Amino acid sequence: MNTKILSNLGNKLKILRKQKGLTQEQLAEKVNVHPTYIGKIESGKNNISVLLLFKISRALDVKLLDIFDFDK
Repeated sequence: MNTKILSNLGNKLKILRKQKGLTQEQLAEKVNVHPTYIGKIESGKNNISVLLLFKISRALDVKLLDIFDFDK
């Protein structure tokens, strides 16, 4: 697995979460995972399932496509 992809994805999720004014704990509660799991995703250490990625996109009120737009 390309760690650069996980790093870019995690960084983008962190940016989007902060733009929405949410803490890792608040986002974790919305998607029903442990807050440390959100931290590991944002740091690029954990792979993320498609289902969880979908839940996070809904919780952040963003399109999945926006999550993968690493240039913004």
